[in-house]
Amino acid sequence: MTFEWPLALLGLALVPAVLVAYLFVRRRPSRYAIAFTNLDVLASVVDRRGSWRRWIAPVLFLLALAAATAAMARPHLTVQRTREQATIVLAIDESGSMFAQDVQPTRLQAAQNAVNHFLGRLPPKFRVGLVAFAGDAQVAAPVTRDRQLVRDALSYLSPQRGTAIGDAVARAAQLAHDAVGNAGDRRLAAVTSCSTAGNREPTAVLFLSDGFQTAGALSPDDGAAKAKDLCVPVYTIALGTDQGVLDFGGRQIPVPPDRETLGRIAAETGGKYFDAATSQALDSAYASIGSLLAKEPAKEEITWAFMLAAGLLALLAAGASVFTFSRVP
Repeated sequence: MTFEWPLALLGLALVPAVLVAYLFVRRRPSRYAIAFTNLDVLASVVDRRGSWRRWIAPVLFLLALAAATAAMARPHLTVQRTREQATIVLAIDESGSMFAQDVQPTRLQAAQNAVNHFLGRLPPKFRVGLVAFAGDAQVAAPVTRDRQLVRDALSYLSPQRGTAIGDAVARAAQLAHDAVGNAGDRRLAAVTSCSTAGNREPTAVLFLSDGFQTAGALSPDDGAAKAKDLCVPVYTIALGTDQGVLDFGGRQIPVPPDRETLGRIAAETGGKYFDAATSQALDSAYASIGSLLAKEPAKEEITWAFMLAAGLLALLAAGASVFTFSRVP
């Protein structure tokens, strides 16, 4: 919880001051003393069990005072709200290993199905682009709000030779960065520091791969460094199992995913890593990423809650005072 006017909290010093004043008034000797010689009889008629009830009204009043003082400081609570806009670039591996059938029906078909489900769950104002990569990385669909354009480009993917992970990470991050820099009147292309990029439209790369790097000019670490410099987090998904194989004329070639590299890319760029060994796990990974990207922290003022609490406590204090002292002090 934060406060817009924190100096107003200095008013909480009134609470102990009022308490001290109340104790002083209670302990002050009566102006008119009455002599009563038979103390045993006096003790028998005094109800000591009800002495604690005298504190109910003062305590409630002090709590009301504290709540009202906190309300003056205009408290804010951090909540999660639905993000209205964001730019997401999907990077999909279309190397030959995507023919493997350890993820049914094939790795590529499972990826296409999961991405289509993901697109259907995104808020309508989110912009999406698509980078396909094998031996090199190509923009298959520009950043757009036209979901059908992305779906059409996704349907054209077909396995090819090579896996250029580093080039694909850098290309996807650059596409996301350039799209935000050219969005409307934002003119944010010159933003080069993550510490000064807070006002930019949020961007992210969703990177799916099922193998090890075998091609490309940049290493995976170089690609991650490029994305980090552009302040674009990369969420990575390792698709497939260690038992995945490709059959070439009766010769079976193992095609396990490179989980270590993809995890390192996510950690370096501020994203998150997911392991998808089944089509269900893949769909769940995209759903989890969608939930992460669709929500953002926001400050919500809750002054009304403190004012309501102060009013209710004050009413309870008045009621307790009438019940205990037969008057409102």
